[in-house]
Amino acid sequence: MSEFGGPPDRTAEGIRIARRQILPVAREQRGFQGIYLLHDPQSGRSLSVTLWETAEDMSVSEQSARRARSASARASGDAVLSVARYRVVLCELVSAPERCGAESSRASASAPPRGL
Repeated sequence: MSEFGGPPDRTAEGIRIARRQILPVAREQRGFQGIYLLHDPQSGRSLSVTLWETAEDMSVSEQSARRARSASARASGDAVLSVARYRVVLCELVSAPERCGAESSRASASAPPRGL
């Protein structure tokens, strides 16, 4: 999970980069299970949560994740406030992926992400 903070009026550029550049690269990584990008338009803070099949898959993705965080932060004028790693201990999806607000999704509502 990565937390970003910056000017709320530049967030659209960071979201555009996440959709067009970061997500396609993440999809190619071994063990990638999904991503959530959460944004508070009032404060300008965002959370990016990526899900991985195993801890090893997440670890292998670290170098490209650092580059992705930096590129997204530069484009949106954000600062990376924190980076943390968590294990998913409960997951229930009740809506179809297309209801997440994404332009497109390869995820399946019947197969929730299991990752880390």
